[in-house]
Amino acid sequence: MRPIRRIVCCCSSGIGSSLMVEMNLQRALANLQIKGVTTGHASLSEIGEYDADLFVTGKDLAEQMRKYPRVIVLTRLISLKELTEKLRTAFAQESDTFFID
Repeated sequence: MRPIRRIVCCCSSGIGSSLMVEMNLQRALANLQIKGVTTGHASLSEIGEYDADLFVTGKDLAEQMRKYPRVIVLTRLISLKELTEKLRTAFAQESDTFFID
């Protein structure tokens, strides 16, 4: 598996929920003691398949994100617990493609 070094949080506008998720993402990475990962946030229209090693999005964009190789879908956008659990699962994957919802 290629390493996860860049994670981008996506929402429809790129300024609201994706920014909140990114802030939680940084906390979750610190809690999991994962270092060497950069984070960002963007709108769905701003991202391309190779802009990140992992994308994090909400349930509302799940279907549009299926074309991306590595995706975490959050049911509750502001749940640090859900994000932490799904990040742990993502970093344990041995495949270069997965969709965690």
